[in-house]
Amino acid sequence: MIAAAGHLFRLARAGFVFAREGVLALADPEALPAPARLGLRVARLMERPSGEGASVRLSAALTRLGPTYVKLGQFLATRPDVVGPALARDLESLQDRMAPFPQGEAEAAVAGALGKPLPELYVSFGPAVAAASIAQVHKATVAARPRDGADPGPQAKEELDSRLRGDEREGAQTVAVKVLRPGIDRRLRSDLDTLYFAARNAERHSTEARRLRMVEVVDTLARSVTIEMDLRLEAAAIAEMRDNVRGDPDFRVPTVDWERTARGVLTLEWIDGTPLSNRVALEARGLDLPALGRALMQAFLRHALRDGFFHADMHPGNLFVDSEGRIVAVDFGIMGRLSPKERRFLAEILYGFITRNYYRTAEVHFEAGYVPPHHSVESFAQAIRAIGEPIHNRTAADISMAKLLTLLFEVTGLFDMKTRPELLLLQKTMVVVEGVARSFDRDLDMWATAEPVVREWVERHLGPAGRLEDVAQGAGEVGKFLGEVPSLLGRAARVTDQLDAATRDGLVLAPETVAAIGEAEARRSRWTTVALWVIAGLLGVVIWKLV
Repeated sequence: MIAAAGHLFRLARAGFVFAREGVLALADPEALPAPARLGLRVARLMERPSGEGASVRLSAALTRLGPTYVKLGQFLATRPDVVGPALARDLESLQDRMAPFPQGEAEAAVAGALGKPLPELYVSFGPAVAAASIAQVHKATVAARPRDGADPGPQAKEELDSRLRGDEREGAQTVAVKVLRPGIDRRLRSDLDTLYFAARNAERHSTEARRLRMVEVVDTLARSVTIEMDLRLEAAAIAEMRDNVRGDPDFRVPTVDWERTARGVLTLEWIDGTPLSNRVALEARGLDLPALGRALMQAFLRHALRDGFFHADMHPGNLFVDSEGRIVAVDFGIMGRLSPKERRFLAEILYGFITRNYYRTAEVHFEAGYVPPHHSVESFAQAIRAIGEPIHNRTAADISMAKLLTLLFEVTGLFDMKTRPELLLLQKTMVVVEGVARSFDRDLDMWATAEPVVREWVERHLGPAGRLEDVAQGAGEVGKFLGEVPSLLGRAARVTDQLDAATRDGLVLAPETVAAIGEAEARRSRWTTVALWVIAGLLGVVIWKLV
């Protein structure tokens, strides 16, 4: 009861903030029953005067409510199937920026998480350079290691320390230190409990809430936030992507300092580059901006198709250009994954539109199991053609792969295609990447840019070499099964011997089992006798009435 009262209080506060910020203007009163319409009108009397749009007010309300609601807004921006395309687009502008927490608290959190005094960990530890709802980032320096990775020894360490005193930093490496906000895990758990309470009650009383699977939405949000709350998992994502792109000429990922990384602290290489959001600085460096846009788009497609693992928050503030002209990504809190099946689905769809093979594109949907088999492939191909043909009659500047995927998902909804959250996250990220690329070249031909990456993947995985690999993999699975046959036969023989021993002289039951069976039989006999007497009595009454 106390917990429910706490949840109701927090929900009432959230409702007041939404009403005060004017978020309720987003609600359609015609879709509500009469009592709810009256309540909406009364609540809107609390709106503060503002010339801002409803979407800006929503962002302001979510920011006021705190970290969990900011993350909820960012998550819902990836789920247009839940909130609708218009609201999802508005939520994409939600900025996760908060006031930094005090320097002393940050230093204490780092020392506590790493189990050492701060001076033993960092040569210098500067103030926060960026602050978000869950963590903030500090610029720091650490003592440089010898190139061969060996221990420099006590004397060399003393010499290095002397060089690092004062303002001399020649022997130090600059790093970025991400620190979780103190107490954020307790705050998030409390807010998530309240959201679960609201979702369960909504599904209990609303058919629409059950259709939108509100509890499942909170489940997904909880998993996402849990991952972000353990910075070791973000470090692992960085390391995995760094391995994936090691040979790429135009994209790289920072190095993780694992010795200074824990659940609440992440230390990695400081990226000293030009942000993609600063067009003036990029032009001043003499960079080829259209080529930079093409490189970004191709890098994203390689990550999605080749690796099945992509950065899902590639806005310009998270992307830099280093001194060698390579794109460098930071902030790996949101990542997307595609299974081999989904990668094949994506590649064949894009390739089908590029080559105008709409029937094959339709077949891919059915082969992947995304469209139920009771629908017609021919009818689905016709619907896809209605999307693809207008694209080929437009100029390169009018062609948008992100818009194509959006239209495709809308059409597939007519054919009972179930929502695929991982594909929606891919589509949302593609919208952002395409927007950045077009900001550098408004006439960018997205299809010509994507074609080499998609064609390479198709030839590699769907051509003769890919088929040979499939055969080899299948042979490997068969070999693995055959290798396990002797073990399976051995286990079967042991089971057979045990059954034979158990039944050789008849089944022997434990005394307790015999007693339990006897009692059950006795109960059944008593009830059988009672039932027979009842039936006999009823028959007697019937006969007496007839006589």
